[in-house]
Amino acid sequence: MKQQVFDNNFKTIGLIHVSQESQNLLNSEAYKSYIKVIYLPQGGKVKVDFSQYSAAGPALFFVTPSQVLNIQDLQGNEGYFIFYNRDFYCIEIHDEEVACDGLLFNNINNVSMTCVPDQDAEFITNLFTHIETEFALKDSSQEEMLRTYLKQLFIKSARIWKQQHLGGVLTDRDSDPDCFRKFTLLVDKHYRNKHTVADYADLLLVAPKTLTHRFKRLNLPQPNEIIKNRIILEAKRLLVHTDMKAKEIAYNLGYEDPAYFSRLFFIKTGESPSSFRTKYLMKSNLDEIEI
Repeated sequence: MKQQVFDNNFKTIGLIHVSQESQNLLNSEAYKSYIKVIYLPQGGKVKVDFSQYSAAGPALFFVTPSQVLNIQDLQGNEGYFIFYNRDFYCIEIHDEEVACDGLLFNNINNVSMTCVPDQDAEFITNLFTHIETEFALKDSSQEEMLRTYLKQLFIKSARIWKQQHLGGVLTDRDSDPDCFRKFTLLVDKHYRNKHTVADYADLLLVAPKTLTHRFKRLNLPQPNEIIKNRIILEAKRLLVHTDMKAKEIAYNLGYEDPAYFSRLFFIKTGESPSSFRTKYLMKSNLDEIEI
């Protein structure tokens, strides 16, 4: 398995071919701390956190360090795996350049996969080919060239994401396109201590009704559901990846009344926190035995 890496002054970016040979390594903790972009030109099956994605054709996956990645089935095909750290490129700091945070990463529906239309597949494939070629060069401009290709990938992918998930309605900057994106990012930042639509409306300097109306007009999930879904996602992560008790998780997520949190978890998932943990861990153990 060939790994190509640029590493200079804590700035790291690397590329690996996704294959049956590299699959176990890519699914391990080795790349957990990195931001990751996976491209499967011929499709495949990938699990991110608790969602499983099956792509019949070309697909991109955008994964943050807080998410758990599992590449499950390549259908005999290969792909590309890019990993990099925030020192190399921080999308929060450079948000105006690519405007992809809240779309490709941490998006409103918590969807990590972006299908690549046939007409865009060649462009995306060529970008990865150029990135791979750039790693082979030892030029003083290599760092900036790699960063430029990464930005092109984000810009193109964000355009595709908006067309697929929002019918292109948010491509017009005059229609307040960043409202939902900013809301999502705020929720991801404050979900532990801010649980109401009014909390986020205050941060966005709008009335709660105005915020709700904007989401309804764009056929997006209601703000309250997005807040609760983010809280429940984190609860699930803590249940299956830590030994924290349900009461401790409730406190960790800002709920002073663990019973109220457990009722919320049951309403959103159909089972208690302890039942969810037991069933998930049992299924995971069975999957390991089958493998």
